[in-house]
Amino acid sequence: MLVPLQVVDGFLLNVNLGDALLVGFVLGLGAVALKRSRKLLTLHVMLFGALLLVGPGSMYEPAEMSLLGSILQYKLVGLVLLVVAPVLYATADS
Repeated sequence: MLVPLQVVDGFLLNVNLGDALLVGFVLGLGAVALKRSRKLLTLHVMLFGALLLVGPGSMYEPAEMSLLGSILQYKLVGLVLLVVAPVLYATADS
């Protein structure tokens, strides 16, 4: 299935990097759920948490259709994901 470039461009012009990362995170959760691996889920959560937390704040400026209202909210979501990831790993089966 090919998505026309205009559709992708139209989406990315109305949102910021944080929104694109959150959409990628949710779509990735669906792919990880198919594998049924808690350790893979931990890696996924940790990666997106780090991306949200370490990314420059100017990339998270609220846009027209932003999911969250401020830069701090994107950073806090990243921090929460980084805190949850080790808990998921500790409770995973070996």
